[in-house]
Amino acid sequence: DTVQVAKDEGADVYFDDEILPETVPARGKGEALWKSLFVLKGDIIAWIDSDIANMHPRFVYGIIGPLLIDPEIKYVKGFYRRPIQGAGGIYPTGGGRVTELVVRPLLNLFYPDLSAVIQPLSGEYAGRRSLLESIPFLTGYGVESGLLLDTYGLCGLDAIAQVDLEVREHANQPLSSLSRMSFEVMQAVFMRLERDGKVKLIEKPSFDYTTFGIEEGGYVSESQTIEVIERPPMRMVEEYRKARLLPD
Repeated sequence: DTVQVAKDEGADVYFDDEILPETVPARGKGEALWKSLFVLKGDIIAWIDSDIANMHPRFVYGIIGPLLIDPEIKYVKGFYRRPIQGAGGIYPTGGGRVTELVVRPLLNLFYPDLSAVIQPLSGEYAGRRSLLESIPFLTGYGVESGLLLDTYGLCGLDAIAQVDLEVREHANQPLSSLSRMSFEVMQAVFMRLERDGKVKLIEKPSFDYTTFGIEEGGYVSESQTIEVIERPPMRMVEEYRKARLLPD
């Protein structure tokens, strides 16, 4: 009921497929965030995941604080402890499995400066419009990795801040969903590795993804196509330039 709750609280609600409808549609979180730039009005933009169970104003004021007090900061990531549901109940840490098993090893290998970022896949982050409208967005769950790497490449490490938001509670996703998420995140990182000249792919990767589930009759394969695509910087989109009165 996110939409109705938001409307009841007086928020404006937009659906991403209604924004820039002439654009060939893409899927997932990154697409929605990219299109949100078209309707948001502020010079500072903050994004917050809507599935936080222990929502508190600190999730907002925490990530915009550094942008308000330091003009050199361009992008802010939240970090926090992530409890996880286990067989014995709730454990105080252990969430963020995609971060620890996929993203952190890749950052340490190829972007060691960014190993200092505690939650690179945090869904709570903010940035200056001047930055966010100037970098491309990757669709799906590749968006967080792409934004972090592109901000680092464009502005350097000193432009990135991180803020302790204490504890974030939400429903932990099943392993099958995390597997698909990892597939998208790895696509994003490898796209940037190739662009940055750190890795050269000699073969185009496959976007067909197969996992296995267990039913009474045995193992059942589940296959789908999952491709992360790159949206251009929003300030390059003609409709955005007209709406924001940007010079040609």
